[in-house]
Amino acid sequence: MSKSITILGIESSCDDTAAAVIQDGRILSNVIANQKVHKQYGGVVPELASRAHQQNIVPVVNEAITNAAITKEDISAIAFTSGPGLLGSLLVGVSFAKAFALGRDIPLIDINHMQGHILAHFIKEKDGSCNMPDFPFLCLTVSGGHTQIIKITNHLEFELLGETIDDAAGEAFDKSAKILGLPYPGGPLIDKFAKEGNPKTFNFGKPKVSGLNFSFSGLKTSILYFIQKQVRANPNFIEQNKPNLCASIQHAIITILIEKIELAIKETGIKEVAIAGGVSANSGLRKALLSLEKKGCKTYMPPFAYCTDNAAMIAITGYYKYLAGEFCKQDITAQARLHI
Repeated sequence: MSKSITILGIESSCDDTAAAVIQDGRILSNVIANQKVHKQYGGVVPELASRAHQQNIVPVVNEAITNAAITKEDISAIAFTSGPGLLGSLLVGVSFAKAFALGRDIPLIDINHMQGHILAHFIKEKDGSCNMPDFPFLCLTVSGGHTQIIKITNHLEFELLGETIDDAAGEAFDKSAKILGLPYPGGPLIDKFAKEGNPKTFNFGKPKVSGLNFSFSGLKTSILYFIQKQVRANPNFIEQNKPNLCASIQHAIITILIEKIELAIKETGIKEVAIAGGVSANSGLRKALLSLEKKGCKTYMPPFAYCTDNAAMIAITGYYKYLAGEFCKQDITAQARLHI
């Protein structure tokens, strides 16, 4: 009987310290330590994030191993996020992983954060259940820092078809929320209020970007100028129209995303379509993706636990790289910018 492949995953690309254990593709544990310190600043402060990672990394890893009911000796390899992300935050995870691998004399596996988000679709639950896309499939990856359309041919073969030329969709949500005076992180709050509003109440400027690339900078400016103008005329405008404003902003962002993925489907002929990344938790985007099924597509959405930054997605990507024998050396370094 062959020995189980047990992967410890480490994720520290932004402000969440996470560790997970996956054995033969099945999740055994998934632990995340959130950093509350950034709320008062209205966004992630890199220096504070890296310090919090240093405090959290050992307890989080220990909890992941304990929850998985394994020992350090059972771990076959350690996978970690090497980029993209905040350099100081990444360095904490990279340094820990390198030291752990060296101490245990096990393979080290570097993971692209965005590839991790995509392969979250392949995490099997403890009972073995998983709704996996068939290859090839298209994936719309949407987060605070990235907006991309990617063609996935197999577990380790990715082709970037289009990406944002300026701001990411997640940033558009958060900045719009800030304009409305909502606390950080504002994206989930826009989603919450949008459920009570009419998405067609207000219209905002739509970017004209050819091909499969995105742009959200102009939309943010359009929202800002519109709000400023209305508030000058009526100081209570935002409070009086909050649900409708949130619904209209969300509708504008999602329309841009869905139109581009529809174009990608048309150009590639691929009708297996998935979403990934933090914004894939957005209820409006999930509903819009499901509407593609009326056009003959099969759609896939990751469980909420695997939408935002987590180590399970890093561990599952590490599992497939382990099977392929794709390991890295001890001289690996963190990379704030890393292409897919």
